[in-house]
Amino acid sequence: MRGGRTLRDSDWTIWSIALFLSAVGVMQIYSATRGSIWRGAWSKQAFSILLGILLAYLISRVDYHTLLGQVPLLYGTTIVLLLITYLAGPQIFGSRRWIPLPGGFSFQISEFAKLVIILLVARYLSAIRNDRVDRGQLLKLCGLVAVPMALVMKQPDLGTSLTFVPILMAGIVLLGLRWQHWLAVAVVGLVLIPVVWNYYLLDYQKRRLSTFVDPGQDPRGKGYQLIQSKIAVGSGGAWGKGVAMGSQTQLRFLPAPHTDFIMAAFAEEHGFAGVIVLLGLYMLLILQVTQNARFSSDKAGMFICMGAAMMLLFHVLVNAGMVIGRMPVTGIPMPLMSYGGCSVLTTFMTLGLVNNVRLRRYVN
Repeated sequence: MRGGRTLRDSDWTIWSIALFLSAVGVMQIYSATRGSIWRGAWSKQAFSILLGILLAYLISRVDYHTLLGQVPLLYGTTIVLLLITYLAGPQIFGSRRWIPLPGGFSFQISEFAKLVIILLVARYLSAIRNDRVDRGQLLKLCGLVAVPMALVMKQPDLGTSLTFVPILMAGIVLLGLRWQHWLAVAVVGLVLIPVVWNYYLLDYQKRRLSTFVDPGQDPRGKGYQLIQSKIAVGSGGAWGKGVAMGSQTQLRFLPAPHTDFIMAAFAEEHGFAGVIVLLGLYMLLILQVTQNARFSSDKAGMFICMGAAMMLLFHVLVNAGMVIGRMPVTGIPMPLMSYGGCSVLTTFMTLGLVNNVRLRRYVN
């Protein structure tokens, strides 16, 4: 029996929640940037959302098995573009993350690399016929993921590079791994911590991690964002101060209130109640994605959906934890809400990929 291929068969729970969160994001961006140099950001965000909806529709129409067949090409192209970005991309705020495009736009390949990693892990693990991943297969897959991860980390963009890890781990956990291999992974991870700290992390990244432990040691420097974010969240109280009424946001004490710290600005204006509703919607969105994994027609579809779910969960947990001081400041955006065209497009395309799996859940 063939599955549905019409709009009626799409996962409208996912799309309804995604569109609502996007609308809330546009409203919050408008509120947070009034009277600032970013006051037109909300309209650009709205345009990105419309483009994201179109791309989500297009990606859901192409059979995901066809996309899996193009993984070698997609992976190779991603590596080349990451190298070009690192070697020849313009340096903005000390980072080389964007490829300039005509019309004043820019392309952040590291965001779209997340989609490629989801497809890569799904293709690789679905081809394994054993009931568990053996050592050689594990090392090969980790190596494939480590290459783009290292290139993104060198831009430097530690936050985005870390999002590859939960996608990889979701697939490995689902397929299964012997306890001896889990132990080896844990040991290697512990050994790599000082290596990464000494040879890969830049000085400003080390200071961010140290001020996460004690923001008060540099209250006017690296600890400033976190301190102001916690003040904004606390000042919102139970019900918030109202739209465009937050003092920390409107008086520009809170840095990046429309990007990394948009949840702090939202908490100040809508309070604890608003945050609970918002996080509840994110949880429903992620649960619905995992529901599609459960009813997928094959292992590849399951790996795609669970990779998408873990990517979204990682973003939400890290961003929400960051604004209250429970996670280091890493620059990971809140999906669908934080200002950023490439982030919005990637999230919608990821949801389009999940919808792709749903539309093909019934096969012969």
